[in-house]
Amino acid sequence: MVIPTAADIPRTHNDIDIGVRLVDALRHHAGAAKGTPVTYNDLLRLARLLHPKDLILDRAVGVGIGAKLRFVEAFCAAHDYPNLASLAVGPTTMRPPAQYGGDWDADRRAVAAFDWSIIDTQLADYARAARAAVSARLKPRKERPADVSWYAYFCSHRKECAWIGKEHKQEIVNLIMAGIDPDTAMKRVQVARTEFGEAA
Repeated sequence: MVIPTAADIPRTHNDIDIGVRLVDALRHHAGAAKGTPVTYNDLLRLARLLHPKDLILDRAVGVGIGAKLRFVEAFCAAHDYPNLASLAVGPTTMRPPAQYGGDWDADRRAVAAFDWSIIDTQLADYARAARAAVSARLKPRKERPADVSWYAYFCSHRKECAWIGKEHKQEIVNLIMAGIDPDTAMKRVQVARTEFGEAA
């Protein structure tokens, strides 16, 4: 089985919706914690506190945070802002993923010093454009049909799915709900295990 790279993986509405909420959580954290790193799961907890009763965010799991952080990075790069995603780290190393490019300490200092109160309009416009760019082939599904689709795939590919745990399965179902087929969803979670493996 060929595991795709991050560049091969399509962005979904789920990535964008959660990415927007992570921008909000990260800018809140940047101001409150002065550039101190935050683990993936703590970041999701903070986002849930800032957006209570958000069903999409409630389904999010740490293993799926990579694509959402790529959205955050892309938003910051598109507007020449400091990289907010630099604050998100793995729980064991307390460092960003190995493929992080840039001076991590300088990036965190820049994030802490920046006035994030000015980004609301740009974030809304960027998210709108990103949603418009999502492939029309990605048709969202409800949770039950997505779960049934995953179970059917799992039953016919048990050997290939032996590594999948509860959080992996949750992210796979999230991806199927976002319109991705089960095989691609499983491969995308494998990429997440490689790139953001500590979140697993």
